[in-house]
Amino acid sequence: MIHELSNPVAKTLLNHLREIQSDALRFRHIIQELTRLLVYEALKTETVEDQTITTWQGEQTFGFIKEEDLIFVTILRAGLPMIESVTALFPKASSGFLAMKRDEKTHQSVLYYDRIPECKDKTVIIVDPMVATAGSLCDAISVIQAKLPKKIISLNIIGSPEGMVILEQKHPNIEVFIAQIDEKLNENKYIIPGLGDAGDRSYNTEK
Repeated sequence: MIHELSNPVAKTLLNHLREIQSDALRFRHIIQELTRLLVYEALKTETVEDQTITTWQGEQTFGFIKEEDLIFVTILRAGLPMIESVTALFPKASSGFLAMKRDEKTHQSVLYYDRIPECKDKTVIIVDPMVATAGSLCDAISVIQAKLPKKIISLNIIGSPEGMVILEQKHPNIEVFIAQIDEKLNENKYIIPGLGDAGDRSYNTEK
């Protein structure tokens, strides 16, 4: 199931990402803000459990999301601003990292680093800003599924219609929360109108 944000704040922030004048610091900041909006939506039906805490009126019991059951996994390096955002919200959650590189000739992703903690019976939330062909995201989901999580959720900033179709075909049981589905992919498999390379723009590493 794919959920696209309709919030005008999210649309405004996303369109600021498209501006070439947005420097790396602003670019990362907007990515982090959009990630918060996405995780609010993704976890709005999450069960809370009672915990007793000390308040200004003494000990009282309130409901909290069980952060220890959450694992946030990013696909390096473009997803780093996103994982910084969600782990600031949930400091007791675990983090995992996958590194993939797209072959510019075949447009296929190649996994070369897997550092994900024990996932059994946990909720794994993938954070990856761009879903173009969906190749790297589908591969990441397959890697994580083999680790037997309770469920997998994907948070994404921008995607293509073609990528969304492939994602639904290959992983129909994954819930996807995305800020914007753009118009199309071009002949080079880049999202149009898109926002450029998220990793390069986040860290000033454009060639």
